[in-house]
Amino acid sequence: MLATTGTLPAGSDIFFEVEWDGMRLLADVADGRVRLTDRGGRDVTALFPELGGLTRLAPDVLLDGEVVLLDGGVPSFAALTDRMHEPVDPRAAQARPVTYMVFDVLRLYGVPLLERPMGERRATLERLDLDVVANLSLSPLYTDGAALLDVTRQRGMAGVVAKRRGGTYRPGERSPDWVVTPHRRTMACAVGGWRPARGVADRVGSLLLGLPDGPGLRFVGAVDVAHAGPVVQRVLQGRLAATAVPAFTAGLSRAQAAGARWCEPTTVVEVAHGGRGPGGRLRDPALRGIRDDLHPTDLPPEVPDDAPDPVG
Repeated sequence: MLATTGTLPAGSDIFFEVEWDGMRLLADVADGRVRLTDRGGRDVTALFPELGGLTRLAPDVLLDGEVVLLDGGVPSFAALTDRMHEPVDPRAAQARPVTYMVFDVLRLYGVPLLERPMGERRATLERLDLDVVANLSLSPLYTDGAALLDVTRQRGMAGVVAKRRGGTYRPGERSPDWVVTPHRRTMACAVGGWRPARGVADRVGSLLLGLPDGPGLRFVGAVDVAHAGPVVQRVLQGRLAATAVPAFTAGLSRAQAAGARWCEPTTVVEVAHGGRGPGGRLRDPALRGIRDDLHPTDLPPEVPDDAPDPVG
């Protein structure tokens, strides 16, 4: 289940959690094994071997939560980036382990809990002995959403999620029963082209970003990736499959297209930004990471009416 974005709701039927700046995962324990899947259903168990101890929690359980990695005491999506794409050696993982912040339980001892209200699911989760599993923490609940929003803003955290106690769980749906109020502006975009780093031909220097617009993409800006870590560079170089025809059908001027290398628009990245300018351009975009759990068809179309002429 996914949250909608909005202002924090009020009411006695609402509780609040920190929006953890991590990677959303389902943890499915059955038959003595744990299977971790991301939002898109991709099996990512090999990425987080330090979570193998989840099998000690219960013989049959399905959890929902986020994997986080701390940087300066605060969860950091950027710090987690290098762990999101390639299997890691268990010894290397234990040197800087992730934490699984669990906030929901969807099945326990073979009994589905999806139709149970959120308050009941939370009570069931709290009755489990979470202390038996290293790298597992229960996401705390708060009753004062305004205070939590202020504290998370001061600490540089991502935001706050409000959840209705009576709400049921709808897999894959964006529900008004969960409302997220973020402190940061972020956007997922498809990659339609790239430019090499200056003076380093085999390194990706920047990505040309777009959002779906009819049969192609509308250009929304470029993000610098020249200083991205080796894992991100390696993943990008392996995925930016060359094509002779640009995916951009609107918004990209000839000057902006000069020197670009076109690629199949199958890779999605997430960027932080300072808002939108003329033609819907992202202001000061900064790469947060590659989103393996999203496909370009998952992105909402956005069609500014003052964009420049397309490439032709």
